[in-house]
Amino acid sequence: MPTPNPRHPNFPIPGGPELRAKGWRQEALLRLLENVLAVGENPDQLIVYAALGKAARNWQAHAAIVNALKTMDEDQTLIIQSGKPIGLLKTHDKAPLVIMANCNIVGQWAKAKIFYELEKKGLICWGGLTAGAWQYIGSQGVIQGTYEIFMRIAERRFGGSLAGRFILTAGLGGMGGAQPLAGRMAGAAILCIDVDAERARKRQEIGYLEAIAPDLDAALAMIDAAVREKRATSIGLVGNAAEIYPEIVRRGIVPDIVTDQTSAHDLVHGYIPKGMSLAEVKRLRVDGQGQLMAASRASIVDHVRAMLAFQAAGAEVFDNGNLIRTQARDGGVDTAFDIPIFTAAYLRPLFARAIGPFRWMALSGEPADIGRIDDAVLEMFPDNAIVTNWIKLAKQYVPFEGLPARIAWLGHGERTALALKVNDMVRNGELAGPVAFSRDHLDAGAMAHPNIMTENMADGSDAIADWPLLDAMLLCSSQADLVVIHSGGGGYAGYMTSAGVTLVADGTAAADERLNLSLTNDTSLGVMRYADAGYADSLDEIEKKAIPHIRLG
Repeated sequence: MPTPNPRHPNFPIPGGPELRAKGWRQEALLRLLENVLAVGENPDQLIVYAALGKAARNWQAHAAIVNALKTMDEDQTLIIQSGKPIGLLKTHDKAPLVIMANCNIVGQWAKAKIFYELEKKGLICWGGLTAGAWQYIGSQGVIQGTYEIFMRIAERRFGGSLAGRFILTAGLGGMGGAQPLAGRMAGAAILCIDVDAERARKRQEIGYLEAIAPDLDAALAMIDAAVREKRATSIGLVGNAAEIYPEIVRRGIVPDIVTDQTSAHDLVHGYIPKGMSLAEVKRLRVDGQGQLMAASRASIVDHVRAMLAFQAAGAEVFDNGNLIRTQARDGGVDTAFDIPIFTAAYLRPLFARAIGPFRWMALSGEPADIGRIDDAVLEMFPDNAIVTNWIKLAKQYVPFEGLPARIAWLGHGERTALALKVNDMVRNGELAGPVAFSRDHLDAGAMAHPNIMTENMADGSDAIADWPLLDAMLLCSSQADLVVIHSGGGGYAGYMTSAGVTLVADGTAAADERLNLSLTNDTSLGVMRYADAGYADSLDEIEKKAIPHIRLG
């Protein structure tokens, strides 16, 4: 039976043993579609996160997708084009059940203006990364990545600990909302700004924010007390970062770490310019998009100049992947890219070995299933310090949103081993139901994004998008249950292409084969992508794991 959802009463959380579809593979994908709306920011508009990241193009398309998932046989494949089902074709029982292509626009046309025109006509929708692929699991989906960034900074600059350190950031939406809890788990005192009071309240309700300060003076006093006591805390402040960051600079306060995760990628439906109310912004989205884009970019210029001032004063400043540097550069800040991107600065050694954000969802809706898998992870990978540390922290701090789920940064071979173990647990009745596996699109072989994932590649291959396309085709060949190719929408239009995958561990021998092929091949390609760019860590991984890589010369 579904579980009532107090945050979105019309979107219950799926679960239970009853099937509405013809098999668990179909039922799993249906539940994941229901889940992204249950944990989404604005499910009434089908929006999951990032201002415009949608689960389906419109409600008519959503209804048709649901009907297809309920009625399709295992030897059929549902074709979805930008959130709209196009056909249900006869394939075979080892083929993907769903293949999607969302928001892919031909190169010279892949611009924000054209995207907005197509979106207004109802011809396209943006799937974000995991929204349109029905893989989003709430803020937990990015929380470990955020935590790992903070810990890499701690290791490099602060003797391995962030106790007594001040992190300043902004953005408490579907992605940025992970920041306060990640900062507190890392031991820091973190101040998180958002212009939307409702977002701040939501993060406090689910335990991500400890407190919301009434004003900047109070917020800084709360942070100062926590820093002096070396006490981890997370403080929210309702306000506009484009005004508050410069004010903190003016006061001569220098945080230890500064970043931002507002929806700066979208100048119309995401970022809120300073001096404008939410109501005014909503009106301009309809009949004043040009004015709104200009105002948003002007605010981002002030926002990024303040970040650069913090950097000049000695703070560790980084771009968290929201395109804010690009918008500032387009607004005239020539030095915007003096701020490094988080992937190249902190996480590339992990991606070079295909270690990235892997995730699993308990389709039963039973939290105990995740607890049992947590225990299995700790037993299987005792020497993996990143994973064992994270699982112990997540069990203590991370609340579930929607279907019980977990994320952990696992690499080549580890993902396959865990998935096969879980499938065996389903088969033996150790879990209450099947489990779905997925990963972030920000993964070793799955994304080309020259301003985020693939910025400053060693061989200059930043903009080559062959890799995610190869990844999607490889996953189809490897019997994955759902495969998707996404490109950017809104301000991301023309900036990225990614591939996503979902697999269902239903306890069958067929699932063993799907999981083994898909997960092994997915991470193999990831290691090969970085080896092709010349990374020594990848070449070492290929040798250690006997990955069948073809090397010229």
